[in-house]
Amino acid sequence: MKFNNIKLAAIALLVSFSAYNCSSDDDNGPTGPTGPNFTGIYAQEDQMGRPAINTVFVDMMDKNTFNTTIPSNQNAAFQSKFQAKLEALNPAHADPAYTNALGFNAEQFTGALATDVLTVSLTGTTTFFDGENVLTGRTLADDVISVELLLIFGGPMGTDNPGLTNDNVDGNDKPFSTSFPYLASPW
Repeated sequence: MKFNNIKLAAIALLVSFSAYNCSSDDDNGPTGPTGPNFTGIYAQEDQMGRPAINTVFVDMMDKNTFNTTIPSNQNAAFQSKFQAKLEALNPAHADPAYTNALGFNAEQFTGALATDVLTVSLTGTTTFFDGENVLTGRTLADDVISVELLLIFGGPMGTDNPGLTNDNVDGNDKPFSTSFPYLASPW
């Protein structure tokens, strides 16, 4: 008898939740006749302007702080930590004269990385890095992980540490669409 009462209470609770969440009033939902409802308090939870930079350069104990720091304050807060991590990954960066394929020394490079925004050229070639155009945006086909590896380990010509400068994933598993939103079709 006690089990049946618990079972009945659980069913009543589920029905009440279902009834509460159902509504025939489609005009007052989050996308009603006036568009999305943005009232309330929103907080930034994550930030990933450049893929893998947050993952590689931000220490676990700093993740929440980095993710909620506005980009204009990130350089001052994180550049020196990023530089220490870069020099640990590739000790050659400890030499102030050592540069990467962008021509940046460790301080310049980590200064660019610490401000986690994806810069975009509105008039020129859009690419993460093609050897000539530098951080002018990103196309879906850009191999950003290999570029980041090349900039960390490749040195001024991109030829240092050849085993560490390419992720060896040379393309998407399916072709990208030629029309908006340009994503590959799902499997």
